Amino acid sequence: QVQLVESGGGLVQAGGSLRLSCAASGSITSLNAMGWYRQAPGDQRELVATITSGGNTAYVDSVKGRFTISRDNAKKTVYLQMNSLKPEDTAVYYCKARISLGVTEHVYWGQGTQVTVSS
Repeated sequence: QVQLVESGGGLVQAGGSLRLSCAASGSITSLNAMGWYRQAPGDQRELVATITSGGNTAYVDSVKGRFTISRDNAKKTVYLQMNSLKPEDTAVYYCKARISLGVTEHVYWGQGTQVTVSS
């Protein structure tokens, strides 16, 4: 059974920083592309950042220059370093991973972690 477990959310003042982690566990053949999404109340879930297995990254415009996605393949973990946080960054943040089990790729989601930025 594959699981994605997120941690690192919390309450922070505007201008502060948080680091989210998402660790994968289970009988994984390979950990492929991974990403972070977020969903604020009343909004649709939006893509924040992605990272390929080779380390190529992409970001939504609103977080460029403030957020950094990275991964540690040995630890099967993806991170999201969030700096200069703004109240509009407040949302539940979800980790998503494409994981190969044998020859088949599956998509998994974490349970979400709340990030609240106060003004």
